[in-house]
Amino acid sequence: MVLLHVKRGDESQFLLHVSGSTRLADLAPLVARIYNGRLKVQRLCSEMEELAEHGVYLPYNMQGLTDEQIEELKLKDEWAEKCVPSGGSVFKKDEIGRRNGHAPNEKMQQVIKNTIEEAKALISRKQVQANVCVNMEMVKDALDQLRGAVMIVYPMGLPPHDPIRMELEDKEDLSGTHAGLEVIEESEAQLWWAGKELNETKLLSDYIGKNEKTTIIVKIQKKGQGAPGREPLISHEEQKQMMLYYYRKQEELKKLEEDDDDSFLNAEWADNHALKRQFHGVKDIKWGPR
Repeated sequence: MVLLHVKRGDESQFLLHVSGSTRLADLAPLVARIYNGRLKVQRLCSEMEELAEHGVYLPYNMQGLTDEQIEELKLKDEWAEKCVPSGGSVFKKDEIGRRNGHAPNEKMQQVIKNTIEEAKALISRKQVQANVCVNMEMVKDALDQLRGAVMIVYPMGLPPHDPIRMELEDKEDLSGTHAGLEVIEESEAQLWWAGKELNETKLLSDYIGKNEKTTIIVKIQKKGQGAPGREPLISHEEQKQMMLYYYRKQEELKKLEEDDDDSFLNAEWADNHALKRQFHGVKDIKWGPR
């Protein structure tokens, strides 16, 4: 199996094992699916951290308003009484004004936080360093873990306008957001390797040969964005090691220059004629008056 090191720009994303005979028309959508799935898990984790701290999402017409404004406009959150966390809630006001402030108790908060850590670990970029491949099953497993934690803490469910529920039901609207710019639709995904655009009409082996033990770096782009930046000749870590080596070398040369002092030549032990004078008995002769 060929090992793909998938990158977006210069940032590592994940490792993926595929056969060299894989059609690129199938491979590009698969890579995009995993890439987008990881983004979805990250968005969910971010929102669930807020859920654990400040409770469920407020209706859009109540967000950002002060308590006085809400009272003056006679607005009411109809979902506040329906969506109560297991074991009751503790009030912790959301300073941003996006959530209602009725957070789960400490035990339920820990359930959410532990699940977030486990889900993040499954799809983390650190898996690249650990040489662990990420596939759609792992992405789905992470999503299922997050869904399970929400069901445990909020058995009555979340409001239909809560971003967490919308993400879990695949109804999220990312238009006009930074998160939306990161997503690459499967139909728009394009893979690049060694500065070459991988043509969807070909097989992966048409580019890399028949060796199934090959490891290559592929970069995912949106179609029409042009070629991504090529990989540097040396890695960032290798560059750091080289800079450290030359710095140490420079410091050694400086130290040698500082030690290049010939004042020691005036010392008694450095006198080439000292032994001769001692044999002639003319050592320590002083010409001045005593």
